[in-house]
Amino acid sequence: MAHPNPNISTLSPVIRQLDESAINRIAAGEVVERPASVVKELVENALDAGARRVTVEYADGGKTLIRVTDDGCGIAPGDLPLALSRHATSKIDGSDLLNINTFGFRGEALPSLGAVGRLTITSRAKGAEGAEITVNGGRTEPVRPAALNGGTVVTLRDLFFATPARLKFLRTDRAEAQAIADVIKRLAMAEPFVRFVLRDVSGEGDGREVFRTEAEQGDLFSALHGRLGRVLGRDFAENSLPIDANRDGLHLTGFAALPTYSRGSAVAQYLFVNGRPVRDKLLVGALRGAYFDFLSRDRHPAAALFLDCEPTLVDVNVHPAKSEVRFRDPGMARGLIVSALRHALAEAGHRASSTVAGATLGAMRPENTSARVYQMDRPSGGARFAPSTYSAPAPEAPAFAEMSGVWGRVEQTEETADTPQDYPLGTARGQVHENYIIAQTATGMIIVDQHAAHERLVYEKLKKQIAGSGVAAQALLVPEIVELSASDCARLLDVADDLAKLGLGIEPFGGSAIAVRETPAILGTVDARGMLLDILDELADQNDSNLVQARIEAILSRVACHGSIRSGRRMRAEEMNALLREMEATPHSGQCNHGRPTYVELKLADIERLFGRT
Repeated sequence: MAHPNPNISTLSPVIRQLDESAINRIAAGEVVERPASVVKELVENALDAGARRVTVEYADGGKTLIRVTDDGCGIAPGDLPLALSRHATSKIDGSDLLNINTFGFRGEALPSLGAVGRLTITSRAKGAEGAEITVNGGRTEPVRPAALNGGTVVTLRDLFFATPARLKFLRTDRAEAQAIADVIKRLAMAEPFVRFVLRDVSGEGDGREVFRTEAEQGDLFSALHGRLGRVLGRDFAENSLPIDANRDGLHLTGFAALPTYSRGSAVAQYLFVNGRPVRDKLLVGALRGAYFDFLSRDRHPAAALFLDCEPTLVDVNVHPAKSEVRFRDPGMARGLIVSALRHALAEAGHRASSTVAGATLGAMRPENTSARVYQMDRPSGGARFAPSTYSAPAPEAPAFAEMSGVWGRVEQTEETADTPQDYPLGTARGQVHENYIIAQTATGMIIVDQHAAHERLVYEKLKKQIAGSGVAAQALLVPEIVELSASDCARLLDVADDLAKLGLGIEPFGGSAIAVRETPAILGTVDARGMLLDILDELADQNDSNLVQARIEAILSRVACHGSIRSGRRMRAEEMNALLREMEATPHSGQCNHGRPTYVELKLADIERLFGRT
């Protein structure tokens, strides 16, 4: 039963024109969600004005004060009142909304802020006097002279004082401050040649500096790498792969981390379209699709990707906050991201992230003693590469027998060369616990998980065979008919050719039904209806489905696990070295089928530091 709406009169409704103040408050609800939204709009305005130095100050998580200072072109005194009018902007002329080359273009931010807070704009354009204008809850005061060297200072106090109900929906000061910092870091990644400073001025004095990054030097790629290292940390910079790919007017650049440098959530995924930070479902799905064969479902890749194209190929006028975009050819954008990332991961070869070694060294606890730390000379090259028979006692020696309960059996290699070749993964020196291969390199040592490494090698061989001969399909004796909605049928039939390549044959069966005539032979008995419903869920979520391929590769992974070298098997020296050489020649061998590392590299300098030699 429908209940009458108390806000609607029973009399004949009257259409009214809302006043300017109410219109601005409604617009503010779309543009100004929280203090971080204010910072985003104001900093983007500064960047559009050509600023090279941007300083952001806030108090109480931005609830009581937000101040953005820039050295941009400034605003002439006569234009200040117009800047506070709705849909007044200097960035477009309105003739072509599909050719946007700036962050902002809607002309809503400043009037919206003036409608819900106490806004003051102080600015000085080149060749003009400084001026200031103030708006309190939608009431604009006259322009007055102000002292300023150049650029613009926008100050917003008491956010949402004109709409106090909105304050109840804000989070704690700490959470709002964290959101502001996240906005600044994203914009800092997009503009590596701009200096950014973020300060918390909640206390007394000049405030606490939360974030600072100076303008980067060099070409765009080196500047971007330096900026990402400062914003996301040195570990990301050291363990990421450069991305540079073009396709039909789309240019993808940036850095993507190795699979072994994954995260427990998607917090380290930064995507930009024409320099604009976006949270686009299509791009996130493409990133996930590029890594789905290397990471388990509970791990997420880390990446900072910049997709650039002609403004006419992408529509940024989708949402007032401009955080969503729509591509003219979404399949082309997705395909470029997936292919570029997979190519970069393949070129990485056997490389694993350096953080694995850091975690290993961190887990080692040298005994605390009062003995003095001494310095010893490093051994000569000849001594380091001496034959392995002189490196440790034979397994039958009494010393080994006494310690075998602690260290386990060490299977020595039979290397007879005076110096091992300078292989990336070194030369095998022994086997520990019948599962871990110890190899010596020119700069340290390698510890290899023999089962995980060989599992990846077998898995890659199986995938290569499948790619060459195709996925074998088994025809169903009686086709399975699945009843679906008309829209779901159309969505599945649109990807029927792609599914057929994976051994899943479907065709229309009249009305809103789908006939499943073939399924991938490697999957055995298949619940066809359940599989189609799962595929539809993925298509609705990310406009693409890797479900069938993922299931096939899960079977291949299981086959590889059973067909690989088992833990507990004692290996001969030639077998261990052959495994190392094959790892060096196989892409993705640095991580197992679930994204875990297959080996750990320890540098000699780090090992010596553990023993107080440095």
